Amino acid sequence: MNLRIVLSSLLTALLLTAFRADQPAPVQLQRLRCELLTNPEGIDATAPRLSWELSGPARGLEQTAYQVLVASTPDKLAADEGDLWNSGQVTSAQSVHVAYGGQPLRSRTRCYWKVRTWTTQGPTAWSPPARWSMGLLNYLDWKGRWIGFDRAFPGDDETSHARLSARYFRKEFKADKPIRQATAYIIGLGLYELYLNGQRVGEQVLAPGPTDYTQGVKYNTYDVTGLLKSGANAVGAVLGNGRFYAMRQHYKPYKIKTFGYPKLLMQVEVTYADGSRDVVKTDESWQGTADGPIRTNNEYDGEEYDATKEMPGWASAGFDAKKWLPAELVQEPGGAYEAQMNENMKVMETLKPVSIKPLAGGKYILDMGQNLAGWLRLRVQGKAGDKVTLRFAETLQPSGELYVRNLRDARVTDVYTLKGGAPETWEPRFVYHGFRYVEISGWPAGPAPTLADFDGRVVYDDMPTTGALTTSDATINQVYRNAYWGIRSNYKGMPVDCPQRNERQPWLGDRTTGAYGESFVFDNSRLYAKWLHDIEQAQKADGSIPDVAPAFWRYYGDNVTWPGTYLTVADMLYRQYGDEQVLARHYDSMRRWLLYMGQNYSENGLVTKDKYGDWCVPPESKELIHSKDPARNTDGALIASSTYYHMLDLMRGFAVTLNKTRDADEYTQRMAALKTAFNQKFLNPESCQYSNNTVTANLLPLSYGMVPPEAEAKVFQNIVDKILVENQGHISTGVIGTQWLMRGLTQRGRPDVALRLAANRDYPSWGYMAANGATTIWELWNGNTADPAMNSQNHVMLLGDLLIWQYENLAGIKSAPDAPGFQRLEMKPTPTTGLTSVSASYQSVRGLVKSSWKQEPKRFSWNLTVPGNTKALVYLPAKDVEKVQEGGKKASAAPGVKFLRQEGDRAVFEVGSGEYAFVVK
Repeated sequence: MNLRIVLSSLLTALLLTAFRADQPAPVQLQRLRCELLTNPEGIDATAPRLSWELSGPARGLEQTAYQVLVASTPDKLAADEGDLWNSGQVTSAQSVHVAYGGQPLRSRTRCYWKVRTWTTQGPTAWSPPARWSMGLLNYLDWKGRWIGFDRAFPGDDETSHARLSARYFRKEFKADKPIRQATAYIIGLGLYELYLNGQRVGEQVLAPGPTDYTQGVKYNTYDVTGLLKSGANAVGAVLGNGRFYAMRQHYKPYKIKTFGYPKLLMQVEVTYADGSRDVVKTDESWQGTADGPIRTNNEYDGEEYDATKEMPGWASAGFDAKKWLPAELVQEPGGAYEAQMNENMKVMETLKPVSIKPLAGGKYILDMGQNLAGWLRLRVQGKAGDKVTLRFAETLQPSGELYVRNLRDARVTDVYTLKGGAPETWEPRFVYHGFRYVEISGWPAGPAPTLADFDGRVVYDDMPTTGALTTSDATINQVYRNAYWGIRSNYKGMPVDCPQRNERQPWLGDRTTGAYGESFVFDNSRLYAKWLHDIEQAQKADGSIPDVAPAFWRYYGDNVTWPGTYLTVADMLYRQYGDEQVLARHYDSMRRWLLYMGQNYSENGLVTKDKYGDWCVPPESKELIHSKDPARNTDGALIASSTYYHMLDLMRGFAVTLNKTRDADEYTQRMAALKTAFNQKFLNPESCQYSNNTVTANLLPLSYGMVPPEAEAKVFQNIVDKILVENQGHISTGVIGTQWLMRGLTQRGRPDVALRLAANRDYPSWGYMAANGATTIWELWNGNTADPAMNSQNHVMLLGDLLIWQYENLAGIKSAPDAPGFQRLEMKPTPTTGLTSVSASYQSVRGLVKSSWKQEPKRFSWNLTVPGNTKALVYLPAKDVEKVQEGGKKASAAPGVKFLRQEGDRAVFEVGSGEYAFVVK
């Protein structure tokens, strides 16, 4: 009997094993991406990296092998024929950035792909198919010529507020055979809209992405097969000024770059069913005009649109273009042609206004209820020639009028001239505004404007929102929401400082740590990869890096802190997205900058070049923003030397990752020498104070690992005393110190102090901004009372490490330092008196992470989700592992949960993928 039971059990096990080997596991493969983009068109990565996610109902899902098929047609892929690449079964857990290894990819190649995996829970079925296409990889692939008008037209303004009318171009052509495929490639500078047969191509706005056009220009690719027809066709493009024809080019020409008049290069490649091809390309046969309805456009000053000059059907076949001019051949911009590998901007949300109030003189003030970046869409009815003027601002004067002094000389005004008759709907094409309030004047006679007549159009890069976070503290929640709006406002094909005044520049120092925090809220991987390329292109041959990149302003200040962002953003892309390639691509340029600074600005073993200090230390005023007053500001030499030490440390890590052992040893030696010189210069060995004992002066060396071990406790206590006693529990750091403040306090055992800073509602604090009506983040801690010249209501630089702290320390969502790209999670929330709950989610490159905890009297509960093909180290606030339960059982005995060790008052477990419910009693 026992023998029969044993044999029966053995047979059952063998049958189950055979079933698992032959049948797809209940595991889903999803979010297939190529270069972290979904089905991209026209890429120029010749060995593109493929990524996917695994999910399944059971815990502990791990990939053990994968197979990728890439085919040249959908039919071949469906037949499991990988004629471009069949990876075969590859024993590997890698599911992010798997490099294509098949046939060489050439211009225009269309690739269709799918993946299947083998997992700890059995093999999967093939994934749903995905695709990508290759762009034009060689200069000679471009068949067209650059066209444009290299001159101004009547009505154009070429003074200091330079603004041109839009240029319209068109071409008719025939397609007399059935069409199999049609693809458009376009470089429209500064900005373009593309039309085929009267239909606008794509949903992008303000395209392409801005660059230093003498270094590189971005092209976009579109599948336009569905827009062409047999017979007569027409292609049209409208060009706006963008950053190409600069907004203030005559103001300070030695400072401000401009690149020329708008110009266009494009081609539509048509493949017919019989295999023959046609190319419709820009050349002298095109026609153009500057006498269309967009009369002026300028990013700072606004757009004027005259609907009486509309040209119905101008981008359709059969349009009468006798009055148009022949297109002129113009000089190319000089930069290399590059596929745009980051998302274009798009109208990402539409908001309804919350109120409209009349003012004297027939004006109205519209309140959107939210500071945003984008524009206003209006619906209006009147007679031909009526002009509606829209003027934008962030705040109001006590009288109810717009407050515009903080906009400097930006005119921020749109004008719409009605064509008359039926109701008309309009929104601008080639500008954006940073605003909450809109002054409306010139409304036609008849009914007064109502809220239904207007929409706020929120514009930023078309990237997914990846994070969400709420806590039991209303102030923290409001500040998080303000940060969300501020970040999206300042994504404009590059990260800019503000969206409203006559600046809007990609300052490096604003994103040194900010990019890292932003990466929890938005999938900013492609934007920042593009920005690193901008920085690299802006680097001079000797290694110098500007403070603004692309270098639309020629600011080569050679300080350490702003250009050092080049390294910290590369580190973020590696840490958050597992992108090792970005380190390899930029390593030589980063090293050249590091050596340049060390060779040119070294004094007594220190690197002391600083320009901005701890920018915007409270209390701010126009005179004190970067004052050298030793009583309130940190010594710039200390900031520069400690930051340079941190840069050496980052480069050492990059060198280790890239197997550059000799370089790593060099960095280690230089760090040791710098550390010794730094402590000799700045550390008081008796008081354990650095320099003048500001929070930043002590915090930087502590965060960078420069403090002698015997002095660490006292240095940290100096920071806490400075905050709690001298500053009465308030922040006293500027842009530099705030980058390390919240994590520095929490990781050294004072999360209560960090929480106090986060929850404050009086000056100076993030909560003070919210308490005074802010719906974004201010440029200054006293942004409601500051000098108008430095008073942006929509900046992100003062966020510092606040978002990182919220996700990593409050919620406990962090990629383990030795496992970049969330290969392994380190989940270590920090419950603190005064905060009873935190709930957060984050869409990592490997899948969705969730963490939701609640602190009650004598009970801590924590629900968490770990994505497939990932493990997590989980730190529970429990001094005794026996006090921890999971799913109603002792955690140490729960399925998928492994107790590792006790670390003081925390019990540490390892878990695989899945959902978990922990309770500590």
